[in-house]
Amino acid sequence: MNPFYQRACFLAAAFRLDQTPPDVGREVAFAGRSNAGKSSAINAICHQRQLARTSKTPGRTQQLIFFVLDETRRLVDLPGYGYAKVSESVKRQWQGVMADYLRSRRSLSGLVLVMDIRQPLTRFDLQMLEWSRRPHLPLLLLLTKSDKLKRGPALGELHKVRRAVAAEGDRVVVELFSAHARQGIEAAHGWLDHRLGVPERPDVVEGSG
Repeated sequence: MNPFYQRACFLAAAFRLDQTPPDVGREVAFAGRSNAGKSSAINAICHQRQLARTSKTPGRTQQLIFFVLDETRRLVDLPGYGYAKVSESVKRQWQGVMADYLRSRRSLSGLVLVMDIRQPLTRFDLQMLEWSRRPHLPLLLLLTKSDKLKRGPALGELHKVRRAVAAEGDRVVVELFSAHARQGIEAAHGWLDHRLGVPERPDVVEGSG
């Protein structure tokens, strides 16, 4: 496990793009349908319990939440999408902000799309895939809650999703993930390291003091 991600801490929250931190350096965003386990995935990857707030109420994340790793690297928690109890006007607002962010953010170097392995590739997930195509954004698909399935069915879902996105080529990577079972964290770290330009030795990361 790369200890670099343990240094993540809250930087800023933004309802609009003009409230976001300066568009410099590199950042990777996390997106996912409400209740897919996005906050739990961020916490597991950063080896922290409450970095991203988890809630039994889906759709709680209503802002772009920025976490700083060092002077030039950030993680971003995007609003959860697809929750039925959120009004249509709020849904449209969130979707508009996310679409604009994905298209225009120059420092965005990758997107992690979190999907419940029991409900992968919903129409909302497919919309995120579409938004990521235009800037040709590298994408990591995490099939979360994989511990809820036995190994055989979990691998079956993994292969099914990989086949479904095969046309995307090596732009899209699909992995099993479980925050509870600590599965897939090392693979996520490896992908993030590449997208964020993290050196093999985190103690020599520039800006780390």
